[in-house]
Amino acid sequence: MLEFMHKSFSLSRTILTGIFLVLFLTGGPAFAHEVNKNAIVLLVTKGDKGQTIGTGTGFIVKPDGTLITNYHVLVDAVSVDAIFSNGERVPVQGVIGLDRSKDFSVLKLEGDLYSTLEVGDSDRLKEYDYASALGYPSQAVQMERGGLKGALLQTYGFILGIHPQALPGFSYIYTTTPFEPGFSGGPLVNKDNQVVGLATLEGRSINLALPINALKSHIKGQKLLTFQQLLKADQLSKEAMYYRGNFALYAMGESDKAIELYQSALKIDPNYVPARYDLAVAYRGLGEVEKAIQEYEKVLKINPRFPEALSNLGGQYFRQGLVDQAITYFRRAIEVYPNFIQALSNLGAALNKQGKYQEALPHLKKALALDPEFAVTYFNLGNAHFGAGHLEEAEKAFNNAVEKGVDFLSLHWTLHEIHLKKGRRSQAIEELQTILQMDPEHPDAQKKLKELQSPTP
Repeated sequence: MLEFMHKSFSLSRTILTGIFLVLFLTGGPAFAHEVNKNAIVLLVTKGDKGQTIGTGTGFIVKPDGTLITNYHVLVDAVSVDAIFSNGERVPVQGVIGLDRSKDFSVLKLEGDLYSTLEVGDSDRLKEYDYASALGYPSQAVQMERGGLKGALLQTYGFILGIHPQALPGFSYIYTTTPFEPGFSGGPLVNKDNQVVGLATLEGRSINLALPINALKSHIKGQKLLTFQQLLKADQLSKEAMYYRGNFALYAMGESDKAIELYQSALKIDPNYVPARYDLAVAYRGLGEVEKAIQEYEKVLKINPRFPEALSNLGGQYFRQGLVDQAITYFRRAIEVYPNFIQALSNLGAALNKQGKYQEALPHLKKALALDPEFAVTYFNLGNAHFGAGHLEEAEKAFNNAVEKGVDFLSLHWTLHEIHLKKGRRSQAIEELQTILQMDPEHPDAQKKLKELQSPTP
């Protein structure tokens, strides 16, 4: 079974798929000092009628009120307020630095003498380094006396690597540290609580942060752009069209509207990879597999080292029964991004399909070492062990999968076979009964259950 990913931005208006996990850490770190949470704010964006259109997170890096967040948090905003953890509300004056393609913005708060976070060096990050993210989850934002207020959350994980993503020639930090919806623009910090990244994208162990070094030169900006000026400039921005498309697709489930917006962005720039990639995702969601494949292939002609596109194209081929092609793309994704958890799991599933169980095992074991909560990988691991004749290991993996929420009919059928091989008649019957609860007309389960329940001659 393959788990297919989609890319979704961690705005308050997007879908959460990330799960809290830590490889080497079992809880919050016990350091000599904590992150300066007074420097992290809830950003509330408002439209032309004063209505709230979204929330995000920002953090202050200079005492004069210089604040960093994602560009996509600001799309369609007429005004923005920064709300501190104590409830204090400060208007944002405007934008003093911006890069739409890399998705960051530098803002200026009214007033000065603000508490700050220390900016670190993202070039020094290594695989498996500790990483922590802070942000205001949108689900915790609520109306209180005096206006909206949020609850600052801190999550923990580690660095999976710094690898290429959608933009050709530019790499992002991949981390297991979860970014909840609303974390957009929040800080990713190292063990010394220095900011090393800007939380940008979230997904199943695919959380992406912009390396902080990519925007250091923009922190010194002086020219102020108002939000009204930004809104006007964004009318012809391919990036703004793209983010509006993501809102339509991932938050509203409006695939047709999203496709229209992505196509509008691509009319401006046919080589704009993010829009073409999510256009493929939209087609895939509509079941238009051929169109999805065509778009993934176009993406990879422009950017052949985009790991998610490689893995997703492999997934499309797998669904069509083209296992050899699927394996080729899964392997290419892993070459670019060796700790790509989904691609490792998908490659294991594809190798199982070819009966290459021993070859599948190390990929599946690595995926689970990186993410012990990845339920579908336990299912894939169970299939690999069963195919290799490792019944005890297979049973353990399947039970872990069930415990974590996997409830595939084929899983219960294989467990029934394992119980029979081990002489556990009653447990085999229970598995068949579970299958028939899922599919009351399953002929093989009906026949086998009747045989097992018949008196032994």
